[in-house]
Amino acid sequence: MSGGGGGGGLGAGFSYQKFVHVALEQTRLRTALAPHPSQEKFKFIKTNEDNTVLNALSFSAPKIRLLRSLAIEQKNSVQVLDFAAFSEPEYDLPIFCANAFTSPARSIVVLDLNPLYDTTEHEDYREKYYRNLMPHIHKYSELLPWGGKITGESLRFFSPIVIWTILEPTEANHQVLYSAFMDYYKVWLELMDEAVQEISVEKIDRNREAQHKYLTWRAEKDPGYPLLKKLIGECAAKDLVREFLFEGVDSLGTKPFLQYFPEYAQKDGTVNKKRSMIGKSFESRPWDAHGRFIGDATTSEYDG
Repeated sequence: MSGGGGGGGLGAGFSYQKFVHVALEQTRLRTALAPHPSQEKFKFIKTNEDNTVLNALSFSAPKIRLLRSLAIEQKNSVQVLDFAAFSEPEYDLPIFCANAFTSPARSIVVLDLNPLYDTTEHEDYREKYYRNLMPHIHKYSELLPWGGKITGESLRFFSPIVIWTILEPTEANHQVLYSAFMDYYKVWLELMDEAVQEISVEKIDRNREAQHKYLTWRAEKDPGYPLLKKLIGECAAKDLVREFLFEGVDSLGTKPFLQYFPEYAQKDGTVNKKRSMIGKSFESRPWDAHGRFIGDATTSEYDG
């Protein structure tokens, strides 16, 4: 790997395991983690390639329905992290989401507190969770700049503080990413600590459906699925997506993908599998300093 960005290449020793280890340590300081039922099935999952290791961990806690991590390590090649935390439906907390894909050429990263409710339509939700968090994106917007053109489809579950970036995989950049990951995760843990249990059955049901809608989208559109299919086979990859990464998609609700997202229906009733649709694409951050959506989009067909 070539050096750059203020540091040398990461080399063969690089791993996302430190991110996972420290995040779990921080969580245990605040709550009691117990193994999630999905842990047993996927803990020892084996790959088709000798040089590749999958590490799957999942937990639950009093306010946390699912905390799970999947790390893929391919010797001298690819390193992947997919880390997420989902609250119980009695809380309307954002979903912590960290996705990173590092190859010898570049690192592609999404780090966010994905909103349970659209922050443009639900200003009260934006004010409740994001108004006080905007300094975090100001802190990292130069170090981890906007990654370039992205479709409105990809923005669907992003918040105003999302970090979406493409980096040269240097040690210096990796340290910045680790710092951002820990800052964002500690914020999520603080929100979890402060969260007050909802008692309205109607609101709990609404939270459950909102989380199910998110899981349904992610399970259908997971960009890591082709890699998983290659590493562990189609059947195991489907199980991993639905029963581990987005566990709850088959239990929190019954609505299918096209009931939530009818615009993806094809004439034969199947789901349009294109990674993106004709629509708007965004070349720069489409939120202002207060977290309000401002667009700045071009209308075009873009396959991301």
